[in-house]
Amino acid sequence: MTELRKRGGGGGDPDSTDNISDKEGDGDDRLGLQGDAEGECDGDSKADTPDVPLPSADTDNTPQCLNKALEGLPPRWKNYWIRGVLSLAMIFGFFLIIYMGPITLILVVMTVQIKCFQEIITIGYRVYHSYELPWFRTLSWYFLICVNYFFYGETVADYFGALVQREEPLQFLARYHRFISFALYLAGFCMFVLSLVKKHYRLQFYMFAWTHVTLLIVVTQSHLVIQNLFEGMIWFIVPISIVICNDIMAYLFGFFFGRTPLIKLSPKKTWEGFIGGFFATVVFSFIVIAHTPQLESKVEIVLSYLLSQFQYFVCPVGYNSETNRFTVECEPSDIFVMQEYTLPAVIQNTLRWKTVNLYPFQIHSIFLSSFASLIGPFGGFFASGFKRAFKIKDFANTIPGHGGIMDRFDCQYLMATFTHVYIASFIRGPNPSKVLQQLLMLQPEQQLSIFHTLHSQLRERGLLPPAAAQDE
Repeated sequence: MTELRKRGGGGGDPDSTDNISDKEGDGDDRLGLQGDAEGECDGDSKADTPDVPLPSADTDNTPQCLNKALEGLPPRWKNYWIRGVLSLAMIFGFFLIIYMGPITLILVVMTVQIKCFQEIITIGYRVYHSYELPWFRTLSWYFLICVNYFFYGETVADYFGALVQREEPLQFLARYHRFISFALYLAGFCMFVLSLVKKHYRLQFYMFAWTHVTLLIVVTQSHLVIQNLFEGMIWFIVPISIVICNDIMAYLFGFFFGRTPLIKLSPKKTWEGFIGGFFATVVFSFIVIAHTPQLESKVEIVLSYLLSQFQYFVCPVGYNSETNRFTVECEPSDIFVMQEYTLPAVIQNTLRWKTVNLYPFQIHSIFLSSFASLIGPFGGFFASGFKRAFKIKDFANTIPGHGGIMDRFDCQYLMATFTHVYIASFIRGPNPSKVLQQLLMLQPEQQLSIFHTLHSQLRERGLLPPAAAQDE
């Protein structure tokens, strides 16, 4: 690109026609990113050779013991075993984190969010740093802090009202939280404007937009993951698990049976893997217990049925101000209570079953798993398109055989957003814990007014004895 090649040399008027022309390509070489190691970008012209070479994300960081054990295997099978072993290790780690409870899950989500943000911003920073422009990385991390302060402050105000009421500094921060958040963002915005350099206006605005889109994709959706967690751990575990299942099963079906390419953005993806992953994921997420008059038969298929039986997974996560701990105790809602359903006559005649016993959540799990299998992969395709646009194979090389953290969470963020929208549209009722926390933040006279109103309403509905009977 003429514009940035001239800038790199420090010459040229930034406002001249030659410098602002975009006729030479789509901007790949503007960002100075290296070519795809697997040749996924065939067709890109030699004119797109990067001006500023970047370190490769394809460096082999596989543990030496694993490399030695797999020595002599063909590359395809070596990669298969590396991915398999590390996938099992990550799944084991996932279960361990679940066992450690909600606070650990929140910390892990924050850690993953920061790493994903770092991986995406690093791509932009390498370009920005190449032209010695000021403050890009500093401002990017500053905006990350501001946005996290806003989202986590909202969470604390919603779910930790009793704790906020006990601490005077927290009361001040909660009361003026949105104003403080806006003031922090405004300070960063002014810093960006002051950092503008005459010869690099366009590039700086590219990077400003880059940072904000990254915040939207990573931080906002990470916040939705935590919101899902507070609705009940099952809404955190099931969506993540079915995306993992779909990834694994699509890979296995594609590895052994894949013949038909699915999409040009990801040449290794196949229709066989896509379809096989869909059916395997639906089966994994759903379990049916079917009863017939002659024979009680059970068809058990794994996740939703198992998790729906435990309060630890189905109850909204609340905060107990007396013990200063998270609690997951409640009377399970109707979607986690076993119900009997009569099957249509056609199915009765075919399967010889008249009824099935299901948790209603299992029906919801079909919609979640269908989205994870049919729409979720488009998060991966989006990430593939992004990487092809900037001529990199992976976002980083954090996990051998898998790439960076963002490479593993490209579908998870889309799934988290869908789950949040699904809960808000079809599931969510009033959360008693959240309502109580909000009530505790009111002034005493407001609390008394609500108490008297609620007391009157319960008496009118016959749930409390009349006032005369209480006096006796």
